[in-house]
Amino acid sequence: MTAISTATAPPAHPAKALDPTQYRPALVNVGTIVWLASELMFFSGLFAAYLTLRAATPVWPPFHDVVDKGTVGVATVVLVASSGTMQLAVREVHRGNLVAFRAWLAFTWALGAIFEGMQVVDYMTRNFSLQQSAYSSGFYVLTGLHFLHVLGGLAAMVFMYLRSLNPRIRFGGHRSAPAVEMLSYYWHFVDVVWVGLYAMIFLLPSTK
Repeated sequence: MTAISTATAPPAHPAKALDPTQYRPALVNVGTIVWLASELMFFSGLFAAYLTLRAATPVWPPFHDVVDKGTVGVATVVLVASSGTMQLAVREVHRGNLVAFRAWLAFTWALGAIFEGMQVVDYMTRNFSLQQSAYSSGFYVLTGLHFLHVLGGLAAMVFMYLRSLNPRIRFGGHRSAPAVEMLSYYWHFVDVVWVGLYAMIFLLPSTK
């Protein structure tokens, strides 16, 4: 009779435990989220003030301002699209592909600059000044503060782009990802704030 082997296959090696420290969020990202939470409360207060003034005013806007929803809507689409290109830049820096990272970051900057330019054109077509009424003050304060936040994001992109060109800095991969992710959090935030502003200022029907 053929002997039946009782030998068994060697036990499989247990899966190597994952190091949890590799998945711990960077402190700079945690700090950015906390700071953006405070910015969210700041803008929420401005939103509430604007809506309160709107509710207390019989005619809003009081100067029969012709709101150019189409042009501002195009600017909104441009800004929202820049969130997608920013996320592609984050993906490429994780991969260590600096050429693609710079290309997507430059594309994001261009879209943000186009948005800013369209907002300046919108300001130039307005028929009221900052001090003219509660409506005009609310309009310029809200959109103006957002304009400055976008401008700050564009400046940060220029800094990040130049940093990636510095040969003395080992830019790319996991070492640089937290800084780029921090910038992306901020950029997504200003995009979301603008969508809220656009809906509140340009899409809510006038009261007459």
